[in-house]
Amino acid sequence: MPDAAVASLLPTVRTIAHEAGQVILRFYNDGIDVATKVDGSPVTQADQAAEAVIIPALHHLLPGVPVVAEEAVAAGHRPDISGGRFWLVDPLDGTKEFISRNGEFTVNIALIENGAPVLGVVYAPATGDMYTAAGPGTAVHCAEGRHDHAISVRNPPPDGLTVVASRSHGSGSALDEFLGQFTVKDRVSCGSSLKFCTVASGKADLYPRFGPTSEWDTAAGHAVLIGAGGRVEQPDGSPIVYGKDDIRNPNFVAYGWK
Repeated sequence: MPDAAVASLLPTVRTIAHEAGQVILRFYNDGIDVATKVDGSPVTQADQAAEAVIIPALHHLLPGVPVVAEEAVAAGHRPDISGGRFWLVDPLDGTKEFISRNGEFTVNIALIENGAPVLGVVYAPATGDMYTAAGPGTAVHCAEGRHDHAISVRNPPPDGLTVVASRSHGSGSALDEFLGQFTVKDRVSCGSSLKFCTVASGKADLYPRFGPTSEWDTAAGHAVLIGAGGRVEQPDGSPIVYGKDDIRNPNFVAYGWK
């Protein structure tokens, strides 16, 4: 699909993410009914209600393009993505942040082509922040009620990097060893795919993740970071590929520079 055609999808995908976010907020504001997934991770009715908004809307937008969505996959519904083009959806990324009520949860929608994210929308309903991109040089941030403004990564500061880490997942010796090759000035934590957006906005320089994530956790944020001039790779420099048989990601590093 040509870049212009992909970009033309963004306004509708933004609307879909916003609508799903409003559904989530109703649960967030009314109290949270927490159940547990088979793997023991928490899930709320909000995840399922948001996904029920997103999946039909994406099917309507691009008929015939499969949608890989977290709750549907958990329920055993995994579509055929052998055509190489599909949507990746996490209807509520940062469920732990949702339950702890810190606002750092997001709706993630990404379009994948040939293993790479070519469009991404990350929406944080509790704060109204939306981050979107559809290719290099297209990343924008929109705060609720305001106009879009372009975002881009920054040049790494000479006095040391700001590293962003997960709020809900601890680090480990592999992470500390990796960071040993850099001068680290500051470490900040935040939840969900907002970590990618923090780097894309030039507020941090590096987001290393040495721990379990799934493809729908990262694809939209990855697309935003590409749009802002950054990159996401495995620690050895090999690419992060989407559409694997195993939905889990390898360890990765999101860089705020090329």
